[in-house]
Amino acid sequence: MTADLAVVGAGPAGLAAAGTAAALGLSVTLLDAGERVGGQIHRHPAHGTVPRAARDLVRRLGGVRHLPGHHVWTVVRDADGWLLHAVVGADETPATVRARNVLLATGAHERQLPFPGWTLPGVVGAGGAQAMLKSGGVLPGRRVVVAGSGPLLLAVARTLAAAGARVPALVEAADPTAYARHLPALARNPGKLTEGAGHGAALLRRTTRLLTRHAVTAAHGTTRLEAVTVTRLDRAWRPVPGTGRRIPCDALAVGHGLVPQLELATGLGCATRRTPDSTPALHVDTEQRTSVPGVWAAGETCGVGGADLARTEGEIAALSLAGGDPRRAAVLVRRRARLRAFADAMAAVHRPGPGWTDWLDGATEVCRCEEVTAGRIREAVTELGARDARTVKLLTRAGMGWCQGRVCGQAVARLAGEDPAPDRRPLSCPVPLSHLAQPPGAA
Repeated sequence: MTADLAVVGAGPAGLAAAGTAAALGLSVTLLDAGERVGGQIHRHPAHGTVPRAARDLVRRLGGVRHLPGHHVWTVVRDADGWLLHAVVGADETPATVRARNVLLATGAHERQLPFPGWTLPGVVGAGGAQAMLKSGGVLPGRRVVVAGSGPLLLAVARTLAAAGARVPALVEAADPTAYARHLPALARNPGKLTEGAGHGAALLRRTTRLLTRHAVTAAHGTTRLEAVTVTRLDRAWRPVPGTGRRIPCDALAVGHGLVPQLELATGLGCATRRTPDSTPALHVDTEQRTSVPGVWAAGETCGVGGADLARTEGEIAALSLAGGDPRRAAVLVRRRARLRAFADAMAAVHRPGPGWTDWLDGATEVCRCEEVTAGRIREAVTELGARDARTVKLLTRAGMGWCQGRVCGQAVARLAGEDPAPDRRPLSCPVPLSHLAQPPGAA
């Protein structure tokens, strides 16, 4: 069976696109690596209640063929459109879906900037800490410092505190007063300001200290995390000498924003652009079309902007595919412009400064999979002539491990003196060799 549309990703963008397209008469197949819909933002317990925001989207999925537990590892052209190859479940069963059109809503992953001690047990991603709590009801620790940069930190700190964790400090590397340079975008999105103020007020009531223009520059412990050093930063994010302070804790939730997940799109040859924080994202037109005919994209793959923007883009893409009401499309396009302006303002304010690499001593592991230190990467650049991340990779093996650079890629690129390049991997996840030797049949 060939569907009119295959949607990859069941987060807000994918759900909005699938539901709208099906309501307009298209046959739709929705594939997602997760067992339940909602994506990371609407993650819910494996056997618990679906969050209301996700339920509202699920109600629109009548007529959609939903394939959970399907991790799409490549998309290739077919005589009738596209073939989507996936691995299914723990036993990695092969599956193939055929579709005339594809919409990519593959989301994003956390950006991690390394520092001494970041590999200690007890140091987790900020989004990872939230996912642990949402899906399993598990706190990463009892006394949790939340650090990094970006609006996600406020939500994570509030969630952890509400669940019973003590959050002694929320450490934000950026300078929030920089939002004053983006007043038009703020004025057009008052709800975002209200949401942020609500998170902040809740944390202050719980005696969480907010430290702006500060960063965790070291984590300390023997067998697990025992404390962190928090240091004031200058405007380039360089540590200011003599300003470090030690905060006892048994967990650190740290993250510096999100990075669009682009492997499937770049494998197809889709064009990319740079967001205001120099992160690669997909380039799409006013109807969410990519540069490859027959392929649309929506949500964080087009630039990180939150659930409201993702849903809006998903609906715009579906209307484009199905020839929906142009008046409705015009309303959505205006909403997208407003939300995208705010997203761009956030990206500009929280863009990592070049001085963050001064946090790293020579022994700091940057690539954890291959145990490549900052010292080895700097040696490749200064003594062996490496001028880009690819050459550093060839000389040091940084990025050649299990995660294939998803965790360390951004940091390696910065240490090599360049902006991170769009992810280009022939496979978006590990795949058994048998799947490559003998392409799977139709699902």
